[in-house]
Amino acid sequence: MTGLAERIVQGDRRAAARLMRLLDDRIPAAYDELKTLFPHTGKSYIVGITGSPGSGKSTLTNQLVKAYRQRGKTVGVVAIDPTSPFSGGAILGDRVRMHDHETDPGVFIRSLATRGNLGGLSRSTRDVIHVLEALGKDVIIVETVGVGQDEVDIVGTAHTAIVVLVPGMGDDIQAIKAGILEIADVFLLNKSDREGADRAEREIRMMIELGGRRTAWDTPIVRAVATEGKGVLDLADAIERHRAWLRTRGEFDERMRRSRDAEFWDTVRQQLRERAEAALAANPELQTMQKKLWAGEIDPYSAADRLLSSMGQGT
Repeated sequence: MTGLAERIVQGDRRAAARLMRLLDDRIPAAYDELKTLFPHTGKSYIVGITGSPGSGKSTLTNQLVKAYRQRGKTVGVVAIDPTSPFSGGAILGDRVRMHDHETDPGVFIRSLATRGNLGGLSRSTRDVIHVLEALGKDVIIVETVGVGQDEVDIVGTAHTAIVVLVPGMGDDIQAIKAGILEIADVFLLNKSDREGADRAEREIRMMIELGGRRTAWDTPIVRAVATEGKGVLDLADAIERHRAWLRTRGEFDERMRRSRDAEFWDTVRQQLRERAEAALAANPELQTMQKKLWAGEIDPYSAADRLLSSMGQGT
């Protein structure tokens, strides 16, 4: 191996940070490095943390990193932040809140901007995860942006998906609307010292019993007060139980297959779009067709057929 990839496998954090930046900016040469890294991926355990804004995801992530470090695990964090309307980059709120780990060589934190991507993740999330895997991190925590009902992409990325809820915020109803019930491997009832925590737990349990389970896993509900570190070790234990269950039942390999399949099709769609945009920009006849589309003189299906056909002909 040469270049950044070789340095990353040897543990070079600066090389990892540089490649992540290049991947987020979609620099073509960065993908050659990523291809070289790929044989060194797939050994990390990926934990996804999702939930509504204000539920305490970042504080929980910070505490979970501490718990894993106490257990001797190296940790990577991918914090998906909102996009700055001015720079287009990430608003680094999550990184600021996790400043406790800045000097810890066993922790690597990367903030990514959504850049308009729906589903709670950035378009380069999986690429950055692969870099962290190649860097040798034992556990990778992916904290989603907190966009609410669209935030379900994490289930196709994480081995264990944690849904954070808070008593008194109406999150139980929101969970039903968002399809959150189906994606949770662990429910974390944060700020559980608040009034209404018992009622919230009963309602979550009722939702679990009424249906929506993807597997035979008995989804646990863990109570926590993340600001005080309470319940975080219980959460780490619940993640480990789920990890063991996945291995025992053969579900882990199935999740890996689904994740890689999803990444494959996402890549196909992205590359097709980029090639289509390049073909459109280079072909005056296709540009005329696009103007007819705008004017309603041609339907989008016929226009798409013409564009794809032109790409197949190499025009």
